[in-house]
Amino acid sequence: MKGTLTGKVVLITGAAGGIGTAIARAVTNESAKVVLCDINTEGVRRLADRLTREGKSAVSYTLDISRPSEISTVVEKIVTEHERIDVLVNNAAICPRIPLEEVTEADFDRIVGINLKGTFFVSQAVSPVMVRQDSGRIVNISSVGARTGGVAASSVYAATKAGIIAITKSYARTLAPNVTVNAIAPGVVDTDMMRIPSEQVAAIVDQIPLGRLGDPEEIASVVVFLASEEASYFTGATLDVNGGWFMY
Repeated sequence: MKGTLTGKVVLITGAAGGIGTAIARAVTNESAKVVLCDINTEGVRRLADRLTREGKSAVSYTLDISRPSEISTVVEKIVTEHERIDVLVNNAAICPRIPLEEVTEADFDRIVGINLKGTFFVSQAVSPVMVRQDSGRIVNISSVGARTGGVAASSVYAATKAGIIAITKSYARTLAPNVTVNAIAPGVVDTDMMRIPSEQVAAIVDQIPLGRLGDPEEIASVVVFLASEEASYFTGATLDVNGGWFMY
């Protein structure tokens, strides 16, 4: 599929690490122009610099997606510089491990503000750009936790990821026919976000038919597919990429 996204402008949130970085590498390998956004200014800048040194097209912006005013400002800058946004990947999320009975209102608001509110308002800001273009792809990163309720003290995280599936369907209906909106629900992927005690990892792996954790690159390859013309008849769908842990 090399060159599948040639010349496409791809905006990725939460790009500074884990799945976001893998997505950035995957789309630039397909000749896309990548716009990397993250609250981690130094991390996202380092990634943009590395990709640029490799001959890829990459720029970075600092963005706190829990603040709609910041989202609007950054999207305006991107459109001014690139004139369009062809693909949006809503990847930014947090997953603090907090037992259900210990979740505070501040914890709840912070997780919802980034994971759910952020996804909604980044999509809202980018949607008019895609509608004007008469084309676009939005790919939201949900989670197997949306299907199962989550594990390892991640109740609020799971709730936000379930909400992302609903947002995906709402935006898909609203933006059809020329903008598609889909989601990916990864299982347990080997990233820093999923650092949990080894005995918990072993217990999860025992339940996965494929017998291992996922790699960030395996999620990134599905993003490339959904961003491509090969996925032109997908919209409102959530693709489960979890090694068979949960079969819907």
